[in-house]
Amino acid sequence: MRRYTRTLVAAALAVTVVAGTAGWASGSAQRAVTGPPVGAEAWTAAGLPDPERTSPSEVAAFFHGLSPARQQELLRAHPSVVGNLDGVPPTLRYEANALTLGGQYAGQQVLASDPRGRGQIALVSGDLTTAEHVAVVVPGSDIDAGNIRPLTDMADALRRATDSRTAVIAWAGYTTPVGVGVDAATGDLAEAGAERLARLTDGLAAVGAPAPSLFCHSYGSVVCGLAAHDLKAKDLVVFGSPGMRAANVGELRTSARVWAAKDPSDWIDRVPNVSFAGLGHGADPAEPAFGARRVPADDAQGHNGYFATGTQSLRTFAAIAQGDAR
Repeated sequence: MRRYTRTLVAAALAVTVVAGTAGWASGSAQRAVTGPPVGAEAWTAAGLPDPERTSPSEVAAFFHGLSPARQQELLRAHPSVVGNLDGVPPTLRYEANALTLGGQYAGQQVLASDPRGRGQIALVSGDLTTAEHVAVVVPGSDIDAGNIRPLTDMADALRRATDSRTAVIAWAGYTTPVGVGVDAATGDLAEAGAERLARLTDGLAAVGAPAPSLFCHSYGSVVCGLAAHDLKAKDLVVFGSPGMRAANVGELRTSARVWAAKDPSDWIDRVPNVSFAGLGHGADPAEPAFGARRVPADDAQGHNGYFATGTQSLRTFAAIAQGDAR
């Protein structure tokens, strides 16, 4: 009888989560892209450092010890590895990814590009190694290499709001959910994304970039929550968040400052902040009890309006990125 009751509770909770989430029917199951970059087998066969077992700091040390000519040899022989290996100098990664992408993204600084699955991409505005401040925008559902515009719009708005003094990475570097379905209500894709995000911040540290401020939208805040204790970051900013898979800031186990925003018209407010049997992402980071610093967002509109020109949220995001917010 007790087992039956637990089953009923779990089923009821699942229905509650689904019913509270607009667009349930549009969701479809996704398989996370994980593992080393394309071309890793040929790379390791050539006696080069194993991309999975070598840390970004070790990768950085390896490339630092190479002559410029040898770096170019590796870039041309293994562009898909050099372009996606955290710890490689950014300029080499840009050059390598330009080779693999051809004319696609011409003139843009591509920090990572993975053609597997729906495709992943990371684009950089500014100079990562000379900028005083770095920001990373982590997106939610539906963002991939074929649908990057909503993410780059957020990243561009943030860079403009800082008067181009902050280098900004638009990071579509994990497999996002499609629509709002089972994948968006569970943490599987976020767990895979968290590993990749942590390695990204390790790579930034390894090449001498400043510790970034992370701006995590919607399901991206689940990724940031799961990665929090491993991130080399100075700020975690979540907005339109369904939860971070933590009950409060303390459970994130991070030294970064944690900020949260949710505007009154955001549909995410209709999603129950529950966590049971793998469904739901827990407490609302925008609630005072969570312990995050508040980002004002009363004049933002909807789930995607936090970076709109003139909003309090965008002004505060820019101040956070530049280290001016308290």
